[in-house]
Formats: sequence, C-alpha cells, structure tokens
Amino acid sequence: MPFNRFHIVLCLVFPAIIFSLISCKNTREEIAEVTEPRIGVETANDVTIVYSIGPHTKAKITAPVMLRHLEANTFLEFPNTLSAIFYNDSLQVESRLTAHYAQYFENESRVFLRDSVVVYNNVGDTLFCNELYWDRYKTGHEFYTDKPVRIRTLTHIIDGDGLDAPQDFKSWHVVNSRGIIRLPAGDLP
Repeated sequence: MPFNRFHIVLCLVFPAIIFSLISCKNTREEIAEVTEPRIGVETANDVTIVYSIGPHTKAKITAPVMLRHLEANTFLEFPNTLSAIFYNDSLQVESRLTAHYAQYFENESRVFLRDSVVVYNNVGDTLFCNELYWDRYKTGHEFYTDKPVRIRTLTHIIDGDGLDAPQDFKSWHVVNSRGIIRLPAGDLP
C-alpha cells in the first residue's frame, strides 16, 4: 500500500502529540494557580509615598514594589523592603525606619512591619525587632509590639519582651526590660 500525504502527516504529527501529552507534568496546584480567578491586585514599582495629615507632611515612604490588594478591606503590601522617614510639623526628621516586609491597612491607618525591623532617631538610639506596628491613632505611642526587642543607645543595650514608643522615638517603654549593658566609650559603633 503506497503512502499518501495523509499517512506521512499522520506519521509525523501523531508522535509529536503523544510526546507532548506525556511530557506535561503539571500538578493540580499549578493548574489551579493559572485557572482560578484572583482577587484584584494592583502593582507599582519604585514607589514613593508622602503621608500627610492636613497641611503637615508626616512621613515619606519608599519601596521597590507595592501591591494594592483590592478586597473588602483594601490594604497595601510591601513585599521587598520598605523605608520611611518621619517628620515633625516643621519638616525636621524625627526618626527613620526600615523593614523587609510591610502591610498598610488603609481603613485603620495602621502599619504592620516584620523581618529585620530597624527604627532609629536623631540622637543615635536604635530599635531592632522582628515585628512592629505603627498606628496613627495611638498618639504618643505610635510604635508598639509584644515581641522581643533590642534597643541600642550610645551607651547601653536594652532587651525586652515588647515596647511602645512615640513616632519620634525620643523615648520608649520596654516591657520586661533586661540585659542592660553599659558600653565603654571606645566600643561605640
């Protein structure tokens, strides 16, 4: 029986189809990730946000990536670091903050920070912790956490089980403070 064009095409195409079906190894999770509907997420890169209350600029926030989750309670997510500079009413820098991850809950005016959170003020006091909140409505105690903290001043290291502090970070209250270490002048960072 002579081969016609149909037989030749069938001989070439059929093995390719079988090979492609055999080589597919997607898991159910991978298929679901592609096919399931997603809640809206807006993405922005190289973000700078100026946060104001009335005529007063209170903070300048920068981040390489910002995700705005469009849900019933809309929130902003900063998955790849966040830096903030806090200002007083005269636009003088009060404190600075960095974190590897952050979420801002718009309806609550509250920020959740985690992973290598560092806050420092103009006199050289520095807070180190893994979780911290900033809440606009907790006037005088905007920063707070119930997780372990370490504060390093020019002369001391103070550890504790939590903290609350004003936005300028000029004073603080450490919960269960311990390990107060006096640093010699020559050991300053």
